[in-house]
This record gives sequence, C-alpha cells and structure tokens, in this order.
Amino acid sequence: MDEIVRELSDELLFALLNNPYESLILIDSKGIVQFMSSATEGLYSVSSREAVGRHISEIGGLESDLTRMLETGKAEIGQIWTIKGKKFVVARIPLKKKGRLIGAAAKLMFHDPDKIKKLYMRIETLEKDLDYYKEELNQIIGIRYSFESIIGNSALIQEAKELANQAAESDSSVIITGESGTGKELFAHSIHRISKRGQQNFVRINCAAIPKDLIEAELFGYEPGAFTGAGRKGKPGKFELADRGTIFLDEIGDMPLNMQVKLMRVLQEKEIERIGGVKPRQIDFRVICATNQDLERMVSKELFRLDLHYRINVITINLPALRDIKEDIPFIFNHLIKKLLLGKKQSPPAVAPDALSALQRYTWPGNVRELRNIAERALIVCRGDRIELKDLPISLREAAGKNFSTTRRISSLKALIEETERQAIVYALETANQNKVKASELLGIHRTGLYQKMKKYGL
Repeated sequence: MDEIVRELSDELLFALLNNPYESLILIDSKGIVQFMSSATEGLYSVSSREAVGRHISEIGGLESDLTRMLETGKAEIGQIWTIKGKKFVVARIPLKKKGRLIGAAAKLMFHDPDKIKKLYMRIETLEKDLDYYKEELNQIIGIRYSFESIIGNSALIQEAKELANQAAESDSSVIITGESGTGKELFAHSIHRISKRGQQNFVRINCAAIPKDLIEAELFGYEPGAFTGAGRKGKPGKFELADRGTIFLDEIGDMPLNMQVKLMRVLQEKEIERIGGVKPRQIDFRVICATNQDLERMVSKELFRLDLHYRINVITINLPALRDIKEDIPFIFNHLIKKLLLGKKQSPPAVAPDALSALQRYTWPGNVRELRNIAERALIVCRGDRIELKDLPISLREAAGKNFSTTRRISSLKALIEETERQAIVYALETANQNKVKASELLGIHRTGLYQKMKKYGL
C-alpha cells in the first residue's frame, strides 16, 4: 500500500485532499495545521493558506475537537457541528502509522443534516420494500407446514399420512384430491419437507387464480421485450424458481386446455422455454398437484387431457371430508383454538360437551377451513373460560339439532338403512360395470365417499 501511495502523483494527491465535497483539515501530532481544503473558505476566520503552519487553536471552533483526537485516538463519525449558525455533519479521524498517532483529520460528511434525514427515510423505505418482497417470496417458495401440522387419529387420516410419507420417499408425481378445505396444500408442503428436495424451493401456483392470458408467463417466464408491458430484464417463471425443488400446482383441474398441452410437454421433457425465448432451459423439479374436482369425469367430458392425467396421477392421495372423520373434530378444534391464541397471553378455553357434540353432528360443507372460522368466532364471543353451545353460530346449532333429531327418530331402523345403502352401492357398481366414478355419479356422492362406504361394507 505504501508503494502505491508513493507512486501517486502530487497532482492526484492534491486533487484528492482538496476535493470540494469534504472540506478536509489535517493536523500533525502537535496540533499544527498541515493542510486545509479550499472548500473550507468562508467557514473560519482565516483562509486555508493562512491556516497552514498555525496551531489548530488559532483557527477557532475546532481546537477542542481535533485536539481531543490527539488525546483519545478514537474516531468520531457523524457528529453535528455548528459554525456561523449552520449545522454540518462531520467526521473526526485519528491518523496512525504502525500504531503511533501522527495526527488527525476532520472533514464534512454532509453540509445539511436534512440530507441525513432524507437518506434515513430512503433506507427505511428500502427496508420495508425488502421485508414485503421477502414475505411475498416466502409465500411463493416457503414451506409452512409439516406432518406434525396434520391433526387427527382417525383411520382415514392415518391412511392418508402413511401414503403421503411413502410418496415423499420417491420423486414421482403426486395428485392430492379432496373437497375444498380438507388440507391439500398442507399435505403438499409436508411431502416436500421430508423429501430429498426438502432443502430446495417449494413453489406454489394456484391455477384457478391466474387469468388465462397470464398463466403461461407465470409458469414459464418471459424474455425482455417479449410482449407489450414485459419487463426490461424479463422474468423467470415458477418452474425456473422450482429448479431442484418442488412445484405445487393447486387447482390443476382449472388449467385451460391449451396450457395443459404445454404443461404435458414440460413434465415429459423437463425443460421450459420462456415466452419470446429461443433456447430451452433444462429444469429439475418434482410436481405435486391438487384438485377438488373429479378429473376422471373431466377427462370423459374432454375438459381435461387424458395423457396429462396419466402423467400426474402416479400417486393419488384422497383426503377425507371433515364430516367423515368426526372423531377427529374435538382434536382439530382444540388445535385450532391454540393456534389462534399463539403469541397471546390468553389461555385456551375448554369446550363444553354439548358444544363438541354439536360440532360433531354438523355436516361441515366447508371442512377444516369452516371449522377454523367457527373457532375464531367462538374465541371472540366467548365470555368465560369455556366455549359454550351458545357461542357457536345459530345456523350450526340448528343444523346440528336437525341431524340429532333425525338420528333419534330412526335409530331403530339403523340396520335396515345400512343394508339398503349397501344394496344400493352393489347395484350401482353392477350397473356401472364396476366403474367407481360412474357408480358415485349414479349414487350422487363423491368418489371418496363411495370408497369409504365400500370399505365400511366390505365391498
């Protein structure tokens, strides 16, 4: 470094010291001014030329500050200094050579403290923007759930979790089916977390939420200037973000047919091509899909491609509706209560037996998502340390009451009803030539419900 300084020309060194932005002053170890920038003119009682060779105490305004540097050897950065009624932000720096103090320097950092305030506000704005984009990115590629998040001990839940664990061990495509609110995304996160790709990105895209004319750009990205309004730097698609990780295509049944063709090619070739691009990009990803629709029925109506269905349907995980796992409702409800109170000082309230009974009798068309809303409402209206029946919505109490009354009135006919139901299922299966999709349509129930009833009756 010393050699580099020695090689610098006097002209360059003088230009550096005498630049108009810092108003530099140098003193030696005895406090004698060795240099004063011409930018300091008008700030002191003497000119820069007159100051050189004088003791700093003769300059006025600086003696107590710079001489303190000679005593303490500690820098003072960002101090406010007032001279002639004006405020400046200065830096005072001790100068050392091989550990020995040889002088000190003072220079102006800002001629106007208001500029610091503006700089701080800009930094604060940038930090807020950064936090926003971090949160947005986390929503796109973050992992929020694990198998520990899946509550329930029923046979149907345990069966789904076991199959999901097996799916995590492979790299094959997975499709998760179930009604809205049954936890399809939760299972997708959990599979990714314990898979070999668990340390890589988990990228979620809702096929139903993106306008049809934008879905290609969202999935595959675009090159600069690819279309009107395209960013100057282009944009990577969700598949690129999922490279080496997992892409989760939620509501896959809502993907337009023309995009299904392109998606099929991407899944088969493992390469994407940005809009406006000419060179394919190889991508390594694992795909997990989810839907609340009957894809087999959609295939029969030519609303979903058969080849794409085969490609994504390697492992199928059917999630039960909440009304089919009523024994889990108390556990799930209490878990939701604790989760809603997380970080708050309030202790989780108990749940009255008649309230739990009503929750179990209700049919839950909105599944766990609806149950969470009920739990949140109950916490708001509950006035004691226990959630009572009256804290539940009237509509739920009335619906649960009707179900209870009906059950009591015909309980003696239970065996007859079950036998009738069994015979109806057998007849539907025979009529549909054992095609379970068609049989469920004939019965007017979901395919998952048919499987459960077949298991119940040993069919």
